Amino acid sequence: MSDSTGTPDPHAPLRVGLLGYGLAGSVFHAPLIAATDGLVLDTVSTANPERQAQARAEHPQIRAVDTPEAVLDRAADLDLIVLATPNKTHVPLATAALEAGLPVVVDKPLAATAAEAEKLAALADDRGLLLSVFQNRRWDNDFRTVRKLIEDGALGEVQRFESRFERWRPQPKGGWRESGDPAEIGGLLYDLGSHLADQALALFGPVVSVYAESDVRRPGAAADDDTFLALTHANGVRSHLWMSATTAQLGPRFRVLGSSAGYVKYGLDPQEAALREGLRPGEDRDGWGVEPESGWGRLGSGESPLTGGGEPVPTLAGDYPAYYAAVERALREGGQPPVTATEAAAALRVLEAAKLSAAEGRTVRIEAAA
Repeated sequence: MSDSTGTPDPHAPLRVGLLGYGLAGSVFHAPLIAATDGLVLDTVSTANPERQAQARAEHPQIRAVDTPEAVLDRAADLDLIVLATPNKTHVPLATAALEAGLPVVVDKPLAATAAEAEKLAALADDRGLLLSVFQNRRWDNDFRTVRKLIEDGALGEVQRFESRFERWRPQPKGGWRESGDPAEIGGLLYDLGSHLADQALALFGPVVSVYAESDVRRPGAAADDDTFLALTHANGVRSHLWMSATTAQLGPRFRVLGSSAGYVKYGLDPQEAALREGLRPGEDRDGWGVEPESGWGRLGSGESPLTGGGEPVPTLAGDYPAYYAAVERALREGGQPPVTATEAAAALRVLEAAKLSAAEGRTVRIEAAA
């Protein structure tokens, strides 16, 4: 971001190199980067010719290249690297980008282990570079609403937090996400579980113990597709988290139970569906991330919301664009990114404990981080 004299131009857009143009790159990262004031998508890497053509069609100004290395070779011309590549590549590519002197955003999960995440965090700190993890679900409409209800004291003292990402996909789709090879870091625990654990930690803080049940239910599947976690937080809140591809009847997205009231919310935030349909922030006639009143959750006590119990609570608008806006601000002004590598490491400690718990059939304690 320099002018013609070579002097840094504080008003020039920050140039972003995006590695990967599959689902994460094309549906989430590229559109949100393009919609962020102060960022410009400069280069996209994908070895797939069809995806290269798609990237050029959707973002005509970009350079499309075959390899991540071709992007990193242009480090002097870039201001940020975004990794939307398969999970197993996150650590080596993030390391290479940081060593090239570039700030990095990594799609979740940052790594397979907390130790790897902490090593990346130390490298970023040593180089004075931003390292952030794309936990977009913190900006889901329903999660934002839950957080506000808790902050406002509408539930009293929260005692139990139930959170679900459930789907009905009886036939495996294949690919690395459903691979049984540990090197791929596949399965729902590290996919949807990364979001669920991050949200629970963001609301209620450190976890001291984890119990988990994890199964491979579908014929032909090789990685966990039906997993449950029970977390005990240091403050006494218990979080129950479900992630499944085998749920024939879907439960509520959230059920949060407090000492004075509970909140129940069904359905999913509309932003992912909008992005998949090709809508972009600012283009939705009804407002970005806004859902109709029929989707609102209900707040009350003593009766099921399905039989009219409680009062409807207007759902706050979802706001995925806030993530990259905060990244842009952190790059220009300094300070912490919207999601830190240290926070990612805390979530990975929970996922590692869950994996051990499910394998050994016992509750696993988590020691406080040093």
